[in-house]
Amino acid sequence: MEDKHRILVVEDEEDLNEILQFNLESEGYLVDTAFSAEEALKKELSVYHLLILDVMMGQISGFSLAQKVRKELNLNVSIIFLTARDKENDLLTGFNLGADDYIIKPFSIKELQARVKAVLKRVKTAPSESSSKLLKVGELTIDLETKRLILGSKKIDLTRKEYEIISLLAKTPGRIFSREEILRRIWASDVIVTDRTVDVNMTRIRRKMEEYGTYIRNKPGFGYYFEI
Repeated sequence: MEDKHRILVVEDEEDLNEILQFNLESEGYLVDTAFSAEEALKKELSVYHLLILDVMMGQISGFSLAQKVRKELNLNVSIIFLTARDKENDLLTGFNLGADDYIIKPFSIKELQARVKAVLKRVKTAPSESSSKLLKVGELTIDLETKRLILGSKKIDLTRKEYEIISLLAKTPGRIFSREEILRRIWASDVIVTDRTVDVNMTRIRRKMEEYGTYIRNKPGFGYYFEI
């Protein structure tokens, strides 16, 4: 792999931490570890393509760490949660926090490697912002300078919010964004909007994209994602 993906494993079980690091490095990834959320927060998290977070840790849980990464640090890094709990509410919490995947303990190393590979396959660029002014996903191009969609030779004008939403989804194809996360990322905290606002904007974007509107998918109970 030319540009190796960087992974941070945050797991308070020392043996499991070492096992994950060894097996992921054997796949060619650059892997760092931390034994607590507090230790992880001392690192430069923006350099990682993927965070693998244990849910049940010390004072700061994996969920709380993910929330800090998303809201306070404003990072769009991919996240996989590891947990011994498989309750529906926990799964929903993980995905609402922007998780790319959720692995229930105990799991096999082969399963984890496959899940990691699938998530990182969707990562097209390094964590830092791409210097390119064009974002290409399938037949769709987003001009980051003119804030337009380009379908073939056809340029489609978007409202500011429509542009921000489609850019958010297209930058990480396959990652599910809940309505709550989209509202939090796109609308200012002092603006009162509802989940219905997201649905209305999605409908308008799909209509403008015509046949390519099927790129935007909705997973009932979880949220929206981009798939080609």
